Amino acid sequence: MAVLVKGDILKALQEKRLAFSPMIDGFQLQPHAVDLRLGQSFYIPRPWHMTERGREAINVDPLENLDDVEAFDIIEIKPGQYFEILPQEFVICSTMEKIAINDLSLMAVLYPRSSINRRGLSVNLSGIIDTGYSGKLMIPIQNNTTNQIIKMYPGERVCQIVFEELTGELSKATAMQHGLSSAKYDQASDSSLKSKQDKKEETHLIHSGDLDALKSQFPISL
Repeated sequence: MAVLVKGDILKALQEKRLAFSPMIDGFQLQPHAVDLRLGQSFYIPRPWHMTERGREAINVDPLENLDDVEAFDIIEIKPGQYFEILPQEFVICSTMEKIAINDLSLMAVLYPRSSINRRGLSVNLSGIIDTGYSGKLMIPIQNNTTNQIIKMYPGERVCQIVFEELTGELSKATAMQHGLSSAKYDQASDSSLKSKQDKKEETHLIHSGDLDALKSQFPISL
């Protein structure tokens, strides 16, 4: 794969093969990447909830129906306000920008900015952004310190996106087909960044421990 440099990125933006909303500014364009800014939505994990049986700890099981439990509180703040991340706290936030990869011969990879890591924050990013994707992006952040409260502000540059050319162009249908499922997170917004369950046919066999059946029932076609 080839990584797009600044001139390639500008050309792709001019030709609408890539799009950002709001449009990136001069601070964000790097020699071979684009910095993304922090949005205004923060997801805070809930430790417990009330049920008919009483106060119960929230146990997240990715093989069960994730929609049954509201595992996060969503906090919205305004530009100029800040969000304090407590020591050892983990949160999920959104990017300010919505991205659209309209060129089906391009994909992207997210990386953290080292300046954010130097503040004691861990931005756990190495995510692939699929060709054809359109929507906001999720940024998981943890305060790794044991005694410091760290402020973050909407609009800060927190991560960077690197664009790569594929060896061949995919069709839209192929780009939206992830394994045996359709793309789960395409068109993600500030309010739809939480984890979504994988296909039940797969999770049922994993849950039951029948991995041989998983392989025999769903082979790939060579």
